[in-house]
Amino acid sequence: MTSASRRPLMAGNWKMFKTPTEAGEFVRAFAPLVTDVTDREILLCPPFVSLAAVLAEAEGTNIEVGAQTMHFADSGAYTGEVSPPMLRELGVEAVIVGHSERRQYYNENDPDLARKVRAALDVGLMPVLCVGESEDERERGETESKLTGQLDVDLAPLAPEELPALAIAYEPIWAIGTGKTATLEMAEETIAFIRARLRALFGDAAELTRILYGGSVKAANIDDLMAQADIDGVLVGGASLDPREFARIVRFEEPA
Repeated sequence: MTSASRRPLMAGNWKMFKTPTEAGEFVRAFAPLVTDVTDREILLCPPFVSLAAVLAEAEGTNIEVGAQTMHFADSGAYTGEVSPPMLRELGVEAVIVGHSERRQYYNENDPDLARKVRAALDVGLMPVLCVGESEDERERGETESKLTGQLDVDLAPLAPEELPALAIAYEPIWAIGTGKTATLEMAEETIAFIRARLRALFGDAAELTRILYGGSVKAANIDDLMAQADIDGVLVGGASLDPREFARIVRFEEPA
């Protein structure tokens, strides 16, 4: 189970699902199912067009709202992009940075992601930085070198005292949307490596930084995942689209 100093973060990434109407309906169904949850943080990350609807329905609840990406610039001639100040003025509290689908389909690179992490923190957004390896990289024994490269570059602009203001999500790319899930030992071992790397870079601040697991998380495996010592929460894809399924994930049962 996660350290007492790291409050579990249960985040749902809706990807390109749910219109504003559907998003509002989700929150109205979901909020009553988690209204008494006080010992963990609940985060919903809808598409840009549904942010306002989710923010409106989540007002006065224990649900926080995040975006799925953003540009690193405050403004500029970047057609189709959204800036950190725009998200903050809307009321958004967090932003996913460097999801594997953004890296794969939109060629997001680590130097730019470092700028996004810096820009998010500068306006008071919590970055949820995603890192992870492909199946080929794992089979070649390159998981640790891949993660080291991502973390070293993506977190380069941070001072140690800033590290606890973000979350890191380990998502084995081969387990996203495939139905495959890393074994408990694999997930815990890799996340423990990430924490060790953070410790090497930032010292004791690593002990206060939440590291999440993402990759085919569902109600059926949440209790076992959250029983691992270094897993501080989850970044959930498809299972976060159903209010009852995601509520069960949020309400994971701690080991006796």
